[in-house]
Amino acid sequence: MSTFDVLQRHGTAALLRFAGAVLLFLALHLVRIPLVLAARVLELALRRVDGYATRQASTPPKGPVNQFFNDSSSVGATGAAGPMWREDSRVYA
Repeated sequence: MSTFDVLQRHGTAALLRFAGAVLLFLALHLVRIPLVLAARVLELALRRVDGYATRQASTPPKGPVNQFFNDSSSVGATGAAGPMWREDSRVYA
């Protein structure tokens, strides 16, 4: 069925509705292309940030984790003024 057959059988309004639907379909797909590209760029950036965060979290620390006490401090260690804490001390919250 040609365009002229559709025009003759269904009229100008049907042909214009069909042409409008085709143009809307094309316009929506042209709008979609930049959005898909932006989503791909965002996915790549987030994947790199996730990899960086995973590497940082999985490497062992380079220095002491506790900056307040020296490395030899443990339960029962003594400081300059005597024991820092008692082994039997409890904290109830």
